[in-house]
Amino acid sequence: MKVLICKTPGEFAYEEQEKPKLKPGCTILKIRQVGICGTDYHAFEGSQPFFQYPRILGHEIAAEVSEINPDSQFKIGELVTISPYQYCGNCIACRYGKTNCCQHMQVCGVHIDGAMTEFFMVPDKYIIKGNGLTADELVLVEPLAIGAHGVARAGIAKGEFVLVMGAGPIGLGTMNFAQIAGAQVIAMDVNQQRLLFCREKLGIEHIINVVEEDVIARLLEITSGDMPTVVIDCTGNLKAINSAVSYMAHGAKFVLIGLQKEALVISHPEFHKREGTLMSSRNALPEDFKYVMDCIKIGQVQPANYITHRINFADIKGEFTSLTVPGNEVVKAVIEF
Repeated sequence: MKVLICKTPGEFAYEEQEKPKLKPGCTILKIRQVGICGTDYHAFEGSQPFFQYPRILGHEIAAEVSEINPDSQFKIGELVTISPYQYCGNCIACRYGKTNCCQHMQVCGVHIDGAMTEFFMVPDKYIIKGNGLTADELVLVEPLAIGAHGVARAGIAKGEFVLVMGAGPIGLGTMNFAQIAGAQVIAMDVNQQRLLFCREKLGIEHIINVVEEDVIARLLEITSGDMPTVVIDCTGNLKAINSAVSYMAHGAKFVLIGLQKEALVISHPEFHKREGTLMSSRNALPEDFKYVMDCIKIGQVQPANYITHRINFADIKGEFTSLTVPGNEVVKAVIEF
């Protein structure tokens, strides 16, 4: 079978490998689609934390069940997706049900090899039945679950002003689920095309272009002087993160979904006087996956709003870098097998 390996930063290579041999408690999946995530872009450029080379990337998948064990709950040919967060089950986080931040986490495509391959063997407990969803829907479940988890962490109340920084795929999903929670969402980005996408596709009324506008003045205007009571970072940009305290209302929560490598530097007096709450949001829980799939089924999330580019697996090595060019207006690119 053919696999695509990220050898070193900036270098992809196709290789032939043996198809995996089925093990007890596992299922072999035939990959149908793989979504390209910010993690994949960062791994390719060499800026992804917790990463070692060489690595097969890919953790957002839609797949078809190919080989099963006799006691399997799955059927040959059915569509599935996966939770790519392989956890130990024994550490304190796992014992408290927080398997999304397991102390010994192994994420497919990051710590262990992922799904940019024709066949992929996965332990059964991480496979999620498609329950009638299409491949286009299933390939979006994992990235959408990250946004859903961040929104759940924030505990958003109906009517709250929620500022989401970053209008990439994770940011868009976060906005979508904040809307579902009843928030008045404010989208902020440096890319005007992305902001217009937020307005046209997701119906976000309030958009702020960081480059062209006075952010604080606009936030004061939108919130009638109160400022947002929830700020969620989906940029993973240090400058954006360090600026965010000044965007918070007194008593606000600041949730970090985006990830970057450096130390945070914030004004302690500014954060303290707000009695701010700082929290991170890592990966997603099984209930987040279920919630996302339920929202897709009832039409609260539209996959057509996210997938903008499709690339054949045989072509991705040559076309990968073009997906990062701003003029190509990529929101979510999907590899098709």
